[in-house]
Amino acid sequence: MPVVAGALGGSTAAHAAPARGTSDAEVSGPTVEHRTNPLGVDAARPRFGWRMRSAARGRSQGTYRILVASSPDRLTTARADLWNSGRVLSSDSVAVRYKGKPLSASTRYHWTVTVWDAEGRTVGTAPPSFFETGLMSTDGVAGWDGAQWIGMKGKTPNSAGAPMLRKEAALKNRSQVREARLYVSALGVYEAYVNGRRVSVPQDGGTTLELLPPGWTNYDARVNYLTYDVTGLVTREPDVTLAVVLGNGWYNGRISDGSTYYSKDGNALAVKAKLLVRYADGSSQTVVTDPDGGWKATDTGPCRADDIYDGQTYDARMELPGWTAHGFDDSAWSDVERVAFEDKYPDVRLLAYPGETARLMSKWDRRPESITVATGVTGQEGSPNGKGRIVVDPARTVTDPAKAALAPVTIGSGETAVFDLGQNMVGVARYTVRGPAGARVEFRFGEMLNDDSAGADGPEGSVYRANLRSAKATSTYVLKGDRNGETRQDSLTFYGFRYVSVTATRTVTITGLTGKVATSAIRETGTVTTDDPDINKLAQNIRWGQRGNYLWVPTDCPQRDERLGWTGDTQVFATTGLYNADAGVFLSHFQDTVVDSQTIYGMDKAQFTGVAPGGRYNWPGGGSGWADAGVIVPWTVWQMTGDATVVEDNWPAMTRYLDWIREQTGDTFAGQGSLTGDWLAPQKTSAQLMSDVYYGYVARLMAQMARATGRTAEGTAYERLFGRIKQAFIATYLSTEGGRVTVRSSLGEASPIEPGADPNQKTEDNSQAALLWVLKLGFYETEAQRRELVGHLADNIGNDAAYKAAHPDSSRVRYAENTLSVGFLGVNVLAPVLTEEGRADLAYKLLHQDALPSWLYSVKNGATTVWERWNSYSADDGFGPVSMNSFNHYAYGAIMEWMYAYMAGIARDPDSPGFKRFLLQPHLDPTGGVTRVSGSYESPYGEIRSEWAVDDDGRTLVYDAVVPANSEATLRLPAVSADAVREGRTPLARADGVRFLGHADGVSSYWIPSGTYHLTVRLH
Repeated sequence: MPVVAGALGGSTAAHAAPARGTSDAEVSGPTVEHRTNPLGVDAARPRFGWRMRSAARGRSQGTYRILVASSPDRLTTARADLWNSGRVLSSDSVAVRYKGKPLSASTRYHWTVTVWDAEGRTVGTAPPSFFETGLMSTDGVAGWDGAQWIGMKGKTPNSAGAPMLRKEAALKNRSQVREARLYVSALGVYEAYVNGRRVSVPQDGGTTLELLPPGWTNYDARVNYLTYDVTGLVTREPDVTLAVVLGNGWYNGRISDGSTYYSKDGNALAVKAKLLVRYADGSSQTVVTDPDGGWKATDTGPCRADDIYDGQTYDARMELPGWTAHGFDDSAWSDVERVAFEDKYPDVRLLAYPGETARLMSKWDRRPESITVATGVTGQEGSPNGKGRIVVDPARTVTDPAKAALAPVTIGSGETAVFDLGQNMVGVARYTVRGPAGARVEFRFGEMLNDDSAGADGPEGSVYRANLRSAKATSTYVLKGDRNGETRQDSLTFYGFRYVSVTATRTVTITGLTGKVATSAIRETGTVTTDDPDINKLAQNIRWGQRGNYLWVPTDCPQRDERLGWTGDTQVFATTGLYNADAGVFLSHFQDTVVDSQTIYGMDKAQFTGVAPGGRYNWPGGGSGWADAGVIVPWTVWQMTGDATVVEDNWPAMTRYLDWIREQTGDTFAGQGSLTGDWLAPQKTSAQLMSDVYYGYVARLMAQMARATGRTAEGTAYERLFGRIKQAFIATYLSTEGGRVTVRSSLGEASPIEPGADPNQKTEDNSQAALLWVLKLGFYETEAQRRELVGHLADNIGNDAAYKAAHPDSSRVRYAENTLSVGFLGVNVLAPVLTEEGRADLAYKLLHQDALPSWLYSVKNGATTVWERWNSYSADDGFGPVSMNSFNHYAYGAIMEWMYAYMAGIARDPDSPGFKRFLLQPHLDPTGGVTRVSGSYESPYGEIRSEWAVDDDGRTLVYDAVVPANSEATLRLPAVSADAVREGRTPLARADGVRFLGHADGVSSYWIPSGTYHLTVRLH
């Protein structure tokens, strides 16, 4: 029988645990299922993790002992009543599986771990932590105590008015309430209230609101529920009142058009919830969603319309004061009814959400940097685009950021106020408005301001919205006439924006506007800074793009009528994403959705899809580069976290996919084909070639994962498959005519579906993307060929007059020297391959370049996030192709992986996932453009630091590094000789614990144990 622990535990505030690694304890950062003090853990055998801290050099974990108990006072070796692991001889401190007694549902467990070092000395014991189980079921029945999906009776889907549901229940004894938990899910999205208070979550020492829980899944396969500690809310009143507002979210919006769960007539919104109250005497009480349980509903409240793409309409005159609290008269409201969701989808699973939700992060709030009031339009005649420019009222326009942050602005009918928040961001606007009842105020969101170019969609100075396509992206507020002002922020949609354009039907005053940032990437783990402000700005833009697009699922863009989980974008950016933020659980959860989509939408229930979740744009056909995310994401999460669970869980789906490709192409060993190819690349590469290299790539990853998880025979089989793909590729694409090696990347067309592409542009031999992948995978026969291929790549990038003269028909003739020419499938391999091939000079030249196409081109043109197209906008030419032009699209931000791994030099060792053993390999800038770099990454074992600075004459390198306890590193530093690397006056090779590995090609290599290092290096 499972042991039942006593208490669920304290108040909401008690869950505001410090971030991992902030404790000064020698054993710190305890996690369960990769989270700190988590609620709602549904794993029968949860994974434990911790970190060892030690100032002493070379200290590592030798043994550990985990104790799990039903109460904190039982956390002793004699009294631990759930699990005493005993002393385990192991250095593992990541994803250590629970092996104790069976866990009960809805129960808090307490745990700690004691660590001894490799010499048997006690390191320390972690402060007691806890985890709390969820309902421990997947069928939506067990543990739910009869809770059902309910909705407003008689409510026609898509009719005006968000459903509002409420119920009151008497508490047995308020003064004796020990704890209360709310378990809640929705078909759609929800706002939940307990006793008149919106349910919130802990964040940064306080609390914050989630945006659009419970997120987005393939609803006919799985739905998530969330768990909240509502003890502090329940004990406020003698009765308890539960209230919920339901929104359409992804479940009932056109974002899901084409999905198997989508209905053009609309889906009925529903909520499923259970409130569990436990009392001091050991008794308990539940309140559940039940069609016969006294729940009441209405759609006559203030939220009149909501849509992910179009925004939200809120009529404050229709507010129902007190409806979420005790004593409200709901006698005129409708009854509720059961929503027969399980009848339609009997195999659907209802699962605890395993990670951090999307929430509003107040520390990233943005206030206006300027406010411009426009009273009309002038100059249409004679303006380059015929749209003229806005007429600015200087008396009400505020350009000083300090004043604009707080300045009120009054506008009348026919006037417009444009708020510039200074940063392209994702979330909602919180605004305060004062004006007469019935005045209608519209807040329209956009990423850019119109200029006078042909691509502008309005007068110069107005907010550009053409790239939103059909998305209305508008927050509409109808005032109730409160003289003190009315404050509102949307909760049933989200926007991607930097600018907010405000108009009103009558005179109103906006007394405050704040951009509220929403993200699931809530704990950032890495930084890279340099002495080049443009590169720092690029890194900042990449980080903002991740914040905005890691929203429940990794999306491609947050602003237009798309916002989808494109799998190609996800896999390309995944390593960068995992350096920047603690996103392992986030991406693992997305992978679960990818596997669901494989079965629902994939060809033969085996091909991974281009989009997940949902069926929009999941067309059949060649999926290389996108479908391969089903293999690349698990491999990347495993490599970065050291937790092989994601590999084990996805092995059947991954092998099904590889088997399917083999069935499609047989003994040709060609890839499945690719509709997308090297998406949006300035230089075109055969889409079939890109498919073939990706087939080889995922075969190689499968071989590595198979060997690492004990699947020796399968590892050998995938190695053999990789070899045959390589042979077939060389036979097809590698030409040695005339004594020169050529990659025939012109064999076949590029993407047939790319919007805005020049129909007359042809694929080219020796394209950048093709050369990069051939070098990355070793798809050549001799070292001489390799050197020649590197030369071709260098010539293509260099793109000098001689190269252009020799290639007059190439697309490269239109671009500057030292520019990149890759798209989505080349951007993350470009700088790493160059560096591995000894051409870090070219990688740095590309990084410094700000002519088109380059990373800094967008920075030079005012970007605050990364763009979808290299030419999304320029001050000279205006807007890029409007059919597909997002100004917040993170794929090209994958360069930051190189900035961490090669520029700062914090790189994983593929044979030691999770940074247990890793590389410190800083690459100095041969161009001299960067002379100082500081990198840090909070690895699973603790913070890694790598900082370097070159003195003015370039003769001396000062290098600082931190290797966390219980890990080790291979250090590679440029040096004039083996003894030129010194710690103080001592050659590093003779330092305690350090092992010299050799000096070759101007690089000295060492094995170094954990510790702090301050080194000086003679370079010349």
